[in-house]
Amino acid sequence: MNGELLRIVDAIHRDKSIDKDIIFESIEQALAQATKKHLNLEELPAVRIDRATGQITASDQGIPIDASLLGRIAYQQARQIFVQKLREAESDTVYHEYAHKKGDIVTATVVRYDGPHLLCKIGEKAEATMLRSEQVPGENYRIGERLRAYIVEVEKKGTRIRIYLSRSHEDFVRRLFELEVPEVADGTVVIKGIAREPGYRTKLTVTSTNARVDCLGACVGVRGSRIRNVVDELNGENVDIVRWSDVPKDLVRHALKPAEVADVQLNESEHRATVYVAKDELSQAIGKGGRNVRLASKLTGWEIDIYELGADTQPPPAEAPAAVPPSGGEADAPVSEPPQERPAESDQTPNM
Repeated sequence: MNGELLRIVDAIHRDKSIDKDIIFESIEQALAQATKKHLNLEELPAVRIDRATGQITASDQGIPIDASLLGRIAYQQARQIFVQKLREAESDTVYHEYAHKKGDIVTATVVRYDGPHLLCKIGEKAEATMLRSEQVPGENYRIGERLRAYIVEVEKKGTRIRIYLSRSHEDFVRRLFELEVPEVADGTVVIKGIAREPGYRTKLTVTSTNARVDCLGACVGVRGSRIRNVVDELNGENVDIVRWSDVPKDLVRHALKPAEVADVQLNESEHRATVYVAKDELSQAIGKGGRNVRLASKLTGWEIDIYELGADTQPPPAEAPAAVPPSGGEADAPVSEPPQERPAESDQTPNM
């Protein structure tokens, strides 16, 4: 019996990845509760299992208890209590493993659909859920498919552990860049802001804490290798990388890339930017469905109105020098990796 108990503990330890001491303590607590109930004791007896031999000893207020007095029913009760405690211990193990991984990217295997939601397996034992709102429009997930996802939340409710995944979260893109770009991971290049419409386009502003490191070039990589890896993981989603500026006019100008901006006028009181672009840049500045200007507005925090240069409204001549790009020339152009089969941006009515 004693040798069998040790084999059971060892098997549970290997199968469930639960510490042996926790398993022994759970068995001791289960036996103590069952013994108290079976013998009608006032207090829980002291139950001890020798970790080396598996020998079980019990005592009530220092008086030894003969294990033969417990009988089959008491051991069945102890088994039920132990199973419950084992579940609690297994939940604690999973929770402690993934609680500190919140905000990380993990590899998950698609198990099944629960209505519109996706149930996945991560690691050996843990299950995770990707809600419909955290999935990317246009992506199709197949049973058995392996994918990378961002851990949004880890919750513990009783013995149930809920892990929520996302592929649509903005920080999923941030973490991908941290994995692909060492300069982002070590803080040399800082991602100041991200605006995303999952499945279509992401814009992010970057800056460098080292004057000798070009933030755009670091994110692009040699021959575009780094950004290409990110775009491939996003299944062809457009990614625009623009240079951060603490000058609002320049920031708005950069955020509207790839469109070229002729002039920017700011209304500080309303926190609104009026932007003028050439006629042939108008549709690109607005973007399909207004996506480019919408993301630029979210990225900068400014409400942006776009007008055609020379149409109903003209910018003041004094503001003409603002059309000159900031120092760096071509380096300030966005880096974008367009999807292979995504339709081109269509003309839109200016946002009046």
